[in-house]
Amino acid sequence: MAPLWELNFDIDQYLNPIIPSPPWQFIPYPLAYILGHRHKPPERKCGNLLVTSRALVGIFGSLVLIQLASHQIPWVAADGLRIVASFGAAAVLEFCAFESPFAQPRNFLVSQIIASIVGVSFSKLFQLRSNDDWVRWFGGALACAVTTVLMEFTRTIHPPAGATALIAVIDDNAVKVGWKLIPLVLLGCSIMLAVALPLNNILSRFPMYWWTESDPALFPEKQFIGEALGDEETGARARPPGIVILQGRVIVPQHIQLDSTEKFILEQLANKL
Repeated sequence: MAPLWELNFDIDQYLNPIIPSPPWQFIPYPLAYILGHRHKPPERKCGNLLVTSRALVGIFGSLVLIQLASHQIPWVAADGLRIVASFGAAAVLEFCAFESPFAQPRNFLVSQIIASIVGVSFSKLFQLRSNDDWVRWFGGALACAVTTVLMEFTRTIHPPAGATALIAVIDDNAVKVGWKLIPLVLLGCSIMLAVALPLNNILSRFPMYWWTESDPALFPEKQFIGEALGDEETGARARPPGIVILQGRVIVPQHIQLDSTEKFILEQLANKL
Protein backbone atom coordinates (compact mmCIF):
# COMPACT_ATOMS: atom_id res chain seq x y z
CA MET A 1 0.00 0.00 0.00
CA ALA A 2 1.29 3.44 -0.93
CA PRO A 3 2.16 5.89 1.84
CA LEU A 4 -0.66 8.21 2.85
CA TRP A 5 0.99 11.23 1.27
CA GLU A 6 1.16 9.48 -2.10
CA LEU A 7 -2.51 8.52 -2.26
CA ASN A 8 -4.41 10.20 -5.07
CA PHE A 9 -8.10 10.33 -5.95
CA ASP A 10 -8.90 10.99 -9.60
CA ILE A 11 -12.63 11.42 -10.14
CA ASP A 12 -12.19 11.39 -13.91
CA GLN A 13 -11.27 7.71 -13.80
CA TYR A 14 -14.89 7.09 -12.83
CA LEU A 15 -16.60 9.86 -14.80
CA ASN A 16 -14.77 9.79 -18.15
CA PRO A 17 -16.11 6.37 -19.22
CA ILE A 18 -19.69 7.62 -18.92
CA ILE A 19 -19.18 11.09 -20.40
CA PRO A 20 -20.62 11.09 -23.96
CA SER A 21 -18.64 12.40 -26.89
CA PRO A 22 -19.63 15.89 -28.06
CA PRO A 23 -21.96 15.70 -31.09
CA TRP A 24 -19.82 17.91 -33.29
CA GLN A 25 -20.81 16.00 -36.42
CA PHE A 26 -24.43 17.03 -35.89
CA ILE A 27 -23.70 20.71 -35.18
CA PRO A 28 -23.15 23.23 -38.00
CA TYR A 29 -19.47 24.14 -38.06
CA PRO A 30 -20.02 27.90 -37.46
CA LEU A 31 -21.84 27.07 -34.22
CA ALA A 32 -19.29 24.39 -33.28
CA TYR A 33 -16.56 26.96 -33.94
CA ILE A 34 -18.07 29.32 -31.37
CA LEU A 35 -18.17 26.40 -28.93
CA GLY A 36 -14.42 25.90 -29.33
CA HIS A 37 -14.34 23.05 -31.85
CA ARG A 38 -11.67 23.21 -34.55
CA HIS A 39 -10.82 20.98 -37.47
CA LYS A 40 -7.21 21.90 -36.79
CA PRO A 41 -5.41 24.02 -34.17
CA PRO A 42 -5.16 27.79 -34.80
CA GLU A 43 -2.16 28.63 -36.94
CA ARG A 44 -1.49 32.04 -35.45
CA LYS A 45 -1.27 33.46 -31.96
CA CYS A 46 -3.04 36.67 -31.01
CA GLY A 47 -1.16 39.69 -29.77
CA ASN A 48 -2.01 41.35 -26.48
CA LEU A 49 -3.74 44.25 -28.23
CA LEU A 50 -6.52 41.97 -29.46
CA VAL A 51 -6.68 40.09 -26.16
CA THR A 52 -6.96 43.25 -24.08
CA SER A 53 -9.52 44.78 -26.46
CA ARG A 54 -11.70 41.71 -26.19
CA ALA A 55 -11.21 41.65 -22.43
CA LEU A 56 -12.29 45.29 -22.16
CA VAL A 57 -15.49 44.63 -24.08
CA GLY A 58 -16.15 41.22 -22.54
CA ILE A 59 -15.60 42.13 -18.90
CA PHE A 60 -17.59 45.34 -19.12
CA GLY A 61 -20.38 43.83 -21.18
CA SER A 62 -20.81 40.62 -19.19
CA LEU A 63 -20.82 42.33 -15.79
CA VAL A 64 -23.35 44.93 -16.94
CA LEU A 65 -25.56 42.27 -18.51
CA ILE A 66 -25.51 40.18 -15.33
CA GLN A 67 -26.61 43.15 -13.24
CA LEU A 68 -29.29 44.19 -15.75
CA ALA A 69 -30.68 40.66 -15.95
CA SER A 70 -30.67 40.06 -12.21
CA HIS A 71 -32.34 43.44 -11.60
CA GLN A 72 -35.37 42.16 -13.53
CA ILE A 73 -35.92 39.44 -10.92
CA PRO A 74 -38.28 40.82 -8.23
CA TRP A 75 -36.58 39.26 -5.21
CA VAL A 76 -33.16 40.40 -6.45
CA ALA A 77 -34.37 43.97 -6.88
CA ALA A 78 -35.88 43.87 -3.41
CA ASP A 79 -32.86 42.38 -1.60
CA GLY A 80 -30.32 44.51 -3.45
CA LEU A 81 -27.71 41.89 -4.48
CA ARG A 82 -27.31 42.32 -8.24
CA ILE A 83 -24.07 40.38 -8.68
CA VAL A 84 -21.66 38.39 -6.53
CA ALA A 85 -18.39 40.29 -6.17
CA SER A 86 -16.29 37.25 -7.07
CA PHE A 87 -17.50 37.55 -10.67
CA GLY A 88 -15.09 40.44 -11.10
CA ALA A 89 -12.17 38.03 -10.65
CA ALA A 90 -13.94 35.39 -12.73
CA ALA A 91 -14.30 37.87 -15.59
CA VAL A 92 -10.54 38.46 -15.66
CA LEU A 93 -9.98 34.73 -16.04
CA GLU A 94 -12.70 34.20 -18.64
CA PHE A 95 -11.68 37.08 -20.91
CA CYS A 96 -7.97 37.62 -20.33
CA ALA A 97 -6.61 34.24 -19.20
CA PHE A 98 -9.14 32.06 -21.02
CA GLU A 99 -6.52 29.45 -22.02
CA SER A 100 -5.88 28.67 -18.36
CA PRO A 101 -7.38 25.45 -16.96
CA PHE A 102 -9.01 27.62 -14.28
CA ALA A 103 -11.11 29.39 -16.94
CA GLN A 104 -12.54 26.35 -18.74
CA PRO A 105 -16.31 25.80 -18.53
CA ARG A 106 -16.14 22.75 -16.28
CA ASN A 107 -14.01 24.59 -13.75
CA PHE A 108 -16.02 27.79 -14.00
CA LEU A 109 -19.51 26.32 -13.74
CA VAL A 110 -19.00 23.39 -11.37
CA SER A 111 -16.82 25.33 -8.95
CA GLN A 112 -19.29 28.21 -8.67
CA ILE A 113 -22.15 25.79 -8.06
CA ILE A 114 -20.15 24.02 -5.37
CA ALA A 115 -19.13 27.34 -3.79
CA SER A 116 -22.66 28.74 -3.68
CA ILE A 117 -24.12 25.56 -2.18
CA VAL A 118 -21.36 25.21 0.42
CA GLY A 119 -21.38 28.92 1.23
CA VAL A 120 -25.13 29.17 1.77
CA SER A 121 -25.14 25.90 3.75
CA PHE A 122 -22.48 27.15 6.15
CA SER A 123 -24.21 30.52 6.38
CA LYS A 124 -27.45 28.87 7.47
CA LEU A 125 -25.64 26.48 9.80
CA PHE A 126 -23.68 29.13 11.67
CA GLN A 127 -26.71 31.39 11.96
CA LEU A 128 -28.24 28.71 14.18
CA ARG A 129 -25.41 29.30 16.65
CA SER A 130 -25.21 33.06 16.71
CA ASN A 131 -25.23 36.18 14.58
CA ASP A 132 -21.99 37.41 16.14
CA ASP A 133 -19.38 38.62 13.67
CA TRP A 134 -16.72 36.21 14.87
CA VAL A 135 -19.03 33.26 14.13
CA ARG A 136 -19.56 34.48 10.57
CA TRP A 137 -15.83 35.01 10.10
CA PHE A 138 -15.16 31.47 11.25
CA GLY A 139 -17.95 30.11 9.03
CA GLY A 140 -16.72 32.04 5.99
CA ALA A 141 -13.18 30.76 6.37
CA LEU A 142 -14.41 27.19 6.78
CA ALA A 143 -16.73 27.50 3.76
CA CYS A 144 -13.84 28.70 1.58
CA ALA A 145 -11.62 25.85 2.81
CA VAL A 146 -14.25 23.16 2.22
CA THR A 147 -15.04 24.56 -1.22
CA THR A 148 -11.36 24.40 -2.17
CA VAL A 149 -11.12 20.77 -1.08
CA LEU A 150 -14.20 19.84 -3.12
CA MET A 151 -12.88 21.70 -6.15
CA GLU A 152 -9.61 19.77 -5.93
CA PHE A 153 -11.38 16.42 -5.62
CA THR A 154 -13.67 17.23 -8.57
CA ARG A 155 -10.81 18.71 -10.62
CA THR A 156 -12.64 22.02 -10.96
CA ILE A 157 -10.23 24.51 -9.39
CA HIS A 158 -11.42 28.06 -10.10
CA PRO A 159 -9.99 30.62 -7.63
CA PRO A 160 -12.90 33.11 -7.71
CA ALA A 161 -15.19 30.34 -6.44
CA GLY A 162 -13.36 30.46 -3.12
CA ALA A 163 -14.41 34.08 -2.85
CA THR A 164 -18.00 33.12 -3.70
CA ALA A 165 -18.13 30.73 -0.74
CA LEU A 166 -16.64 33.35 1.57
CA ILE A 167 -19.02 36.08 0.40
CA ALA A 168 -22.03 33.81 0.91
CA VAL A 169 -21.27 33.70 4.63
CA ILE A 170 -19.84 37.11 5.54
CA ASP A 171 -21.62 39.52 3.18
CA ASP A 172 -24.87 40.90 4.60
CA ASN A 173 -26.64 41.10 1.24
CA ALA A 174 -25.63 37.55 0.32
CA VAL A 175 -26.79 36.25 3.71
CA LYS A 176 -30.12 38.02 3.23
CA VAL A 177 -30.63 36.34 -0.16
CA GLY A 178 -29.99 32.90 1.32
CA TRP A 179 -30.65 29.90 -0.91
CA LYS A 180 -31.62 32.20 -3.76
CA LEU A 181 -27.92 32.97 -4.12
CA ILE A 182 -27.48 29.66 -5.95
CA PRO A 183 -29.71 30.50 -8.97
CA LEU A 184 -28.24 34.02 -8.95
CA VAL A 185 -24.75 32.54 -9.32
CA LEU A 186 -25.96 30.20 -12.07
CA LEU A 187 -27.46 33.16 -13.92
CA GLY A 188 -24.18 35.05 -13.70
CA CYS A 189 -22.17 32.06 -14.93
CA SER A 190 -24.51 31.50 -17.87
CA ILE A 191 -24.41 35.11 -19.02
CA MET A 192 -20.64 35.42 -18.67
CA LEU A 193 -20.05 32.19 -20.58
CA ALA A 194 -22.51 33.25 -23.29
CA VAL A 195 -20.53 36.47 -23.78
CA ALA A 196 -17.13 34.75 -23.60
CA LEU A 197 -17.83 32.09 -26.24
CA PRO A 198 -18.25 34.37 -29.28
CA LEU A 199 -15.74 36.99 -28.15
CA ASN A 200 -12.89 34.64 -27.22
CA ASN A 201 -13.26 32.71 -30.47
CA ILE A 202 -12.31 35.75 -32.54
CA LEU A 203 -8.93 34.58 -33.92
CA SER A 204 -8.51 32.41 -30.79
CA ARG A 205 -10.04 29.30 -29.32
CA PHE A 206 -12.25 28.99 -26.26
CA PRO A 207 -12.81 26.76 -24.50
CA MET A 208 -9.68 24.67 -24.82
CA TYR A 209 -11.79 21.74 -23.67
CA TRP A 210 -15.23 21.21 -22.14
CA TRP A 211 -14.53 18.37 -19.75
CA THR A 212 -10.89 17.37 -19.23
CA GLU A 213 -7.49 18.53 -20.43
CA SER A 214 -6.94 15.44 -22.57
CA ASP A 215 -10.67 15.10 -23.37
CA PRO A 216 -10.83 11.30 -23.54
CA ALA A 217 -14.42 11.50 -24.71
CA LEU A 218 -13.94 14.47 -27.05
CA PHE A 219 -10.75 13.11 -28.60
CA PRO A 220 -10.56 9.31 -28.30
CA GLU A 221 -7.19 8.08 -27.11
CA LYS A 222 -7.10 5.47 -29.89
CA GLN A 223 -7.17 8.14 -32.57
CA PHE A 224 -4.49 10.29 -30.98
CA ILE A 225 -2.09 7.48 -30.22
CA GLY A 226 -2.45 6.24 -33.78
CA GLU A 227 -1.58 9.67 -35.11
CA ALA A 228 1.41 9.92 -32.80
CA LEU A 229 2.78 6.54 -33.92
CA GLY A 230 1.91 7.07 -37.58
CA ASP A 231 -0.20 3.89 -37.68
CA GLU A 232 -3.80 3.91 -36.53
CA GLU A 233 -3.95 0.15 -36.08
CA THR A 234 -0.73 0.03 -34.08
CA GLY A 235 -1.82 3.01 -32.06
CA ALA A 236 -5.10 1.37 -31.21
CA ARG A 237 -3.33 -1.62 -29.67
CA ALA A 238 -0.50 0.14 -27.88
CA ARG A 239 -0.57 2.44 -24.90
CA PRO A 240 1.80 5.40 -24.83
CA PRO A 241 4.82 4.89 -22.58
CA GLY A 242 4.59 8.50 -21.48
CA ILE A 243 3.04 11.83 -22.33
CA VAL A 244 2.34 12.36 -26.04
CA ILE A 245 2.26 15.93 -27.36
CA LEU A 246 0.72 16.47 -30.76
CA GLN A 247 -0.23 19.62 -32.61
CA GLY A 248 -2.80 21.21 -30.34
CA ARG A 249 -3.32 17.96 -28.41
CA VAL A 250 -1.90 16.34 -25.31
CA ILE A 251 -2.31 12.69 -24.28
CA VAL A 252 -1.66 11.97 -20.62
CA PRO A 253 -1.77 8.28 -19.59
CA GLN A 254 -3.82 7.54 -16.52
CA HIS A 255 -0.78 6.38 -14.56
CA ILE A 256 0.79 9.85 -14.79
CA GLN A 257 -0.63 12.45 -12.40
CA LEU A 258 -0.16 16.13 -13.27
CA ASP A 259 -1.26 19.23 -11.44
CA SER A 260 -3.10 22.08 -13.17
CA THR A 261 0.05 24.11 -13.81
CA GLU A 262 1.87 21.22 -15.46
CA LYS A 263 -1.14 20.49 -17.67
CA PHE A 264 -1.38 24.13 -18.68
CA ILE A 265 2.31 24.20 -19.69
CA LEU A 266 1.88 21.07 -21.82
CA GLU A 267 -1.14 22.58 -23.56
CA GLN A 268 0.80 25.71 -24.37
CA LEU A 269 3.60 23.58 -25.87
CA ALA A 270 1.08 21.65 -27.95
CA ASN A 271 -0.43 24.86 -29.28
CA LYS A 272 3.00 26.04 -30.44
CA LEU A 273 3.64 22.97 -32.60
